Amino acid sequence: MDPRVVARLRCPVCHDSLTEVDTGGSRALRCPRRHSFDIARQGYVNLLTGRVAHSGDTAGMIAARADFLSGGHFDIVSTALTEAASADAYPLVVDAGAGTGRHLSSVLEVAPEAVGLALDVSKSASRRAARAHPRVTAALADTWRRLPLADASAALLLNVFAPRNGAEFRRVLAPGGRLLVVTPATDHLTELVTALGLLRVDPTKADRVAASMAGHFTEESTTVHRQVLALSRAEVATLVGMGPSAWHTDPVGLAARIGVLAEPVRVTVAVRLGTYRPASPV
Repeated sequence: MDPRVVARLRCPVCHDSLTEVDTGGSRALRCPRRHSFDIARQGYVNLLTGRVAHSGDTAGMIAARADFLSGGHFDIVSTALTEAASADAYPLVVDAGAGTGRHLSSVLEVAPEAVGLALDVSKSASRRAARAHPRVTAALADTWRRLPLADASAALLLNVFAPRNGAEFRRVLAPGGRLLVVTPATDHLTELVTALGLLRVDPTKADRVAASMAGHFTEESTTVHRQVLALSRAEVATLVGMGPSAWHTDPVGLAARIGVLAEPVRVTVAVRLGTYRPASPV
């Protein structure tokens, strides 16, 4: 694993530093108190401890996301992130809830001296993220808990359609660092919500984001990015399969509704990008 990332990781049990070691045919990260965490052959390290209440996105959801993103359909998100990140050089970029690692990889392309850490609770996501970019290190971690990182270790933190842990984000972000949060706008995928009966974006989403950041960060700016896609019915099925509606929609009924959509299917992508700086100490 990249030693520049390992140097900033911390043991999720005792919060001491970690070192990569050979365990006899395999590799692991180990702290001075001998808490050990295996590095999977796919390249990610498992830093989960105890019982995890949620396992994150399934293998099928991650495969659908990888397929859909590879078509460039959500490049508007990556572009927004790279434009917001390109003004500075970042030693460590952390993506909390990284998924496949595609957005983190895009940011690393505009920060050639930086290294990236992809955190996700899903094993399927971590497998993908570990191969997403030569400078990405992937780790299984629950972003609702204490993050396995040293204080003030990240210069840039990404959070794209993922849970937000304001207190932990503030702890691991350097004083001059920046947090980029991407959330769906109210009209995100609105055509599919209406036609297919999908989950709607919570109208109080912006207020909930602000509440999760309150006391920890100061909002520097907010921008909204929109694009209308022209999708095939197969691409619509993949899009639905990669998101939260995959958990809550009857697959037979969904397939029937998708099957009668007129092609190309016009779909609005609408996201809000908030840029935050760590709040000044009181």
